Amino acid sequence: MENVFESQHPLVKHKLTLLRSVQTNPKKFRELVRELGALLTYEATADLATSLVDVTTPMAQTQGDHLKEKVGLVPILRAGLGMVEGVWELMPSAEVWHIGLYRDEHTLKPVAYYTKLPIAPTVAVCLILDPMLATGGSAVATVDILKNWGVNKIKFVGLIGAPEGIQRLHEAHPDVPIYLAAIDDHLNENGYIVPGLGDAGDRQFGT
Repeated sequence: MENVFESQHPLVKHKLTLLRSVQTNPKKFRELVRELGALLTYEATADLATSLVDVTTPMAQTQGDHLKEKVGLVPILRAGLGMVEGVWELMPSAEVWHIGLYRDEHTLKPVAYYTKLPIAPTVAVCLILDPMLATGGSAVATVDILKNWGVNKIKFVGLIGAPEGIQRLHEAHPDVPIYLAAIDDHLNENGYIVPGLGDAGDRQFGT
């Protein structure tokens, strides 16, 4: 599918395997989510615009590249929080805006409970962070919120996606690139990704 990128990096595959295991405890799980968040963001930001700037090294004056676009991180609460620290290690100046959505377990539809954004966008690019792209409802709702806010360049960065969620997000917002560590097989009757890794929020926070 166009605009969907599944990482082929060996480190991503290795860390994702550890993340899936039922034997991985919450502390290690959080570490892996943070590391995978950084690795996937590295891939997702390869096309950020830069401008030339003068720089003086200990040996000479030369030119280098400086990021032109200001980046904002939008973790979908609560599971997306675990990916923020990894991205911050790459881009410590990135702004973070929180959007709270939960999935109604009966309807499987997203329910918004927290959104607090400035009146006008303060960033040029938004990275939506959410470990699981399952039904796609929360991702679509978050993109809707950001587009209504006025952001023109949005990317989704997740760990695992189900074909159903990928298709739903792509159909609703084909202009939003989707970056994932893996595309899994399907959703079960409860809307969980199979083989997946369980509930990413519960496993991070030990609940």
